[in-house]
Amino acid sequence: MRAQAEFSNQVHPRVLVVVPCLNEERHIEDLIDYLVADLGELQAQIVVVDGGSTDRTVEIVQRLSDQGRGVHLIHNPRRFQSSSLNLAVDQFGSGFDYLLRLDAHGQYPGGYCSALLSEAENLGADAVVVSMRSEGRTCFQKAAASAQNSILGNGGSAHRNEAAGRWIDHGHHALVRIASFRAIGGYDTDFSHNEDAEFDVRLRQAGFRIWLTGLTSMIYYPRLTVAGLFRQYFSYGAGRAKNALKHRQSLKVRQLLPLAVVPAVALLPFGVFLPLMMLPAAGWIASCLGVGLLLGLRERQWCAGLSGCAAMVMHLGWSCGFLRSFGSAALDRAFRPLQVRNVQ
Repeated sequence: MRAQAEFSNQVHPRVLVVVPCLNEERHIEDLIDYLVADLGELQAQIVVVDGGSTDRTVEIVQRLSDQGRGVHLIHNPRRFQSSSLNLAVDQFGSGFDYLLRLDAHGQYPGGYCSALLSEAENLGADAVVVSMRSEGRTCFQKAAASAQNSILGNGGSAHRNEAAGRWIDHGHHALVRIASFRAIGGYDTDFSHNEDAEFDVRLRQAGFRIWLTGLTSMIYYPRLTVAGLFRQYFSYGAGRAKNALKHRQSLKVRQLLPLAVVPAVALLPFGVFLPLMMLPAAGWIASCLGVGLLLGLRERQWCAGLSGCAAMVMHLGWSCGFLRSFGSAALDRAFRPLQVRNVQ
């Protein structure tokens, strides 16, 4: 989809384009080539923030910088994306109107950058977020992508579905006014994941508005392995628990359902003595596999038929991460008074 941007005035706003990355040698040069072409006449500065890559990412970015491609490279010893974005704004944000955030392993359509700016300028939005659709190259990626694109993996999340433009509470981060970013103190650097959702809570609390654009979207490529997908969703679950505790948020239904996965699996061994104990896990497994098969038939792709298996990895990882983070925080709070007494 190519969006036609129409700005409300003749002077283009200045944009700080930030790409946090870690071991992205396969994607980083293509992304920078894309940005140079897509930004066109926009007043923009590209900054790549590396979180300690051990492949050729730094070498590639440095070469592009030396060639005068208009890209700066900085290093983030803390590695977290939240730290990367704050660091880029601290070092380069002065004089820029907007922060544009891109994922190194994402794919973006032509006109992406100007479409976001057009929405922000014409609507007066403080942040513009985008829909994202997953695609896969390998069979496992296709299975994970099919799950992520369906209610099986996204629970009906607004930014995981193509949508007409509307004001929302949270979406996949793309563009934010630097003045608004600085007004709330940027990202919370204690968050390794779910930092975008935490940021949006504080953004709304401060009275700022978030627009989900219908003019453009992005393509996301899932993790390549079962272990990688599990770790990713484990971190997502841990981040969501941390977010819920920090802001005293109640969970939505689409978050409560996968949270029940670990307790259901934990009951399985007791099924030896009482078969009814196996029903929760059996129901979850059957539902995932059944919906996965239906997705495969609908998409006419046998790899998509395995999406139920990918969804189970996602659900289990999210549930483990949430419960571990929540339990750790609860124990910390319970023992904190004892630690204070010991010090006294």
